[in-house]
Amino acid sequence: MGQQQLLLIILGVIIVGIAIAVGLSLFTAQSIQSNRDAIINDLNNLAAQAYQYRIRPTSMGGGQGDYSSFVIPTKMRTNENATYSATSSPNSIAFTAVSAQSTSNTVMVTIDSFGRLSGWSYSGDFQ
Repeated sequence: MGQQQLLLIILGVIIVGIAIAVGLSLFTAQSIQSNRDAIINDLNNLAAQAYQYRIRPTSMGGGQGDYSSFVIPTKMRTNENATYSATSSPNSIAFTAVSAQSTSNTVMVTIDSFGRLSGWSYSGDFQ
């Protein structure tokens, strides 16, 4: 083989290697974003349940205007997306989600007395 052919083969191998690296990088980024979106969706569902609990009278199993005794349902504490925990007070509740893919990836949000979600914070790869 000539020198020009060897250079073309080497160049081809380098380009294929770069293409594979870029593809893996894009796949990883999409996986992280997908996990983050799924966790946000789960937190929105938990927030809706917490607010429904807060406005429901105690005679119907609610909190009568209080988040203090809200407990995350057993089946929602852990799923394929994350593990969820709650810290509550009478007028607000804070949810924390720790990603199942990487424990350094977390999402935190607070729900106020009107059911509004505020104070979203992200850590790890979710930033």
